Amino acid sequence: MPDPAAVNSMFARIARRYDVANHLLSAGVDMCWRSRLVKTVRRAEPNAILDLGTGSGDVAFALSRGLPEQVQILGMDFCQPMLDEAEIKKQTRHSANVTFQQGDGLALPLADNSFDAVTISFGLRNMGDLKKSLGEMRRVLRPGGRMFILEFSKPYRWFKPVYYFYLRRILPALAQLVTGDRAAYVYLNETIEQFPDRDALSAEIRASGFSDIKACSMSFGIVALHEAVK
Repeated sequence: MPDPAAVNSMFARIARRYDVANHLLSAGVDMCWRSRLVKTVRRAEPNAILDLGTGSGDVAFALSRGLPEQVQILGMDFCQPMLDEAEIKKQTRHSANVTFQQGDGLALPLADNSFDAVTISFGLRNMGDLKKSLGEMRRVLRPGGRMFILEFSKPYRWFKPVYYFYLRRILPALAQLVTGDRAAYVYLNETIEQFPDRDALSAEIRASGFSDIKACSMSFGIVALHEAVK
């Protein structure tokens, strides 16, 4: 399991270059993944959304652009330097319905049954306790509310050699050039390889009390969007 203190320190180190690194290392495909998430959330017509592990706020702002202005969006992360970057972005964006708050995904400082939707993008694998994190997301959802998990998964078999060569050899070197922190991206690669595949994650979600679980693969299986109902 990831060590929370180490994860917090790592994201604090790369906060200022995090967005640039994401776009470069994914060749811009990360924006397509977020767009797919926003479209899926839009169909649920939520009025209050928690974007957990919001980081620098990209998903929160994308949700704000894709949903009606009256929808309230709370972006939460336990790494304050990442939230500082989100606040800087907010100064130049028309996102009055987006607010940010520091909080731990394993013990959310939020009331039960508070949100219609919870989103988490590429943050679940960094949680120190997967079951506890899923339980907390379920707790703050209203009955009938929906959880959306956008996360790295396992690539299709034919694509594995190419993908893992990129993860292990090319990506850390590029990350070193962009962020100056090769170790952070070696860690991120390791969490990607160790994280459950689509079926295993669906089973974990079901075991946490969710129903109507759907999993959609993207980009040759390297990313999956899971949706589930409380």
